[in-house]
Amino acid sequence: MTSTMRIHRFIGDFDFSGRFLIIGDFDILNQIKNVLRLKRGDYIILSDGKLKEAKAKIINIGKNELGLEITEIKKNLNESSARIILYCSVLKKDNFEWVAQKATEIGVKEIVPIVCEHTVKTDLNFSRLKKIIQEASEQSERGEAPTIKEIVNFPEAVADAKANSLNLFFDRGGSCFADVKKIASSTDNPRIGIFIGPEGGWTNQELGSAEENDLQIISLGKTNLRAETAAIIASYLVLHIR
Repeated sequence: MTSTMRIHRFIGDFDFSGRFLIIGDFDILNQIKNVLRLKRGDYIILSDGKLKEAKAKIINIGKNELGLEITEIKKNLNESSARIILYCSVLKKDNFEWVAQKATEIGVKEIVPIVCEHTVKTDLNFSRLKKIIQEASEQSERGEAPTIKEIVNFPEAVADAKANSLNLFFDRGGSCFADVKKIASSTDNPRIGIFIGPEGGWTNQELGSAEENDLQIISLGKTNLRAETAAIIASYLVLHIR
């Protein structure tokens, strides 16, 4: 059995209006020349980050630019109609970066870092985060990269979530996850918020605020999951709930 060779993908602000395209972006040029070691005649996929993508043949690799011939343009069909917004507490070490990478691969559309009462780490390297999200979007063949928002406090996140059609607040003491399936599956093109707390868990005040603001408090089971584990399991289940 033969396997199809994977074509490398790049997401950027590309213009597909003409047959030929020149790219001068240093990072893309370096990736193609020095990392992937692609040659003239090889193909790549370019995405404009708005669901349009083009298959392009490399016709020239210069010192400062890349010449391409566009051979096919199509719409990326890998994006879900559901808009999943992940409100996740900033986590210690590089755990938040891991969450951002895996949530991107799953299909989350927006990532909102939040600071809660028990949040220990309160800063993030956004330049590094955006690069991780970009690479994960390309690797997972998405048609757009998720948006990473600035850090907000818990009350601000709750206020932001009012624009969502459904908000799921994950806590060990909540209702069974299966209880929300009927609600979520009946919503067309849903916008669903997922709340994941810090390593130390939610405070009673935060749980009370969730209830007062109609956030559905949901459990992922009886075992005590790490925050990063809960974020990925919840994101996957919610995205595939319909």
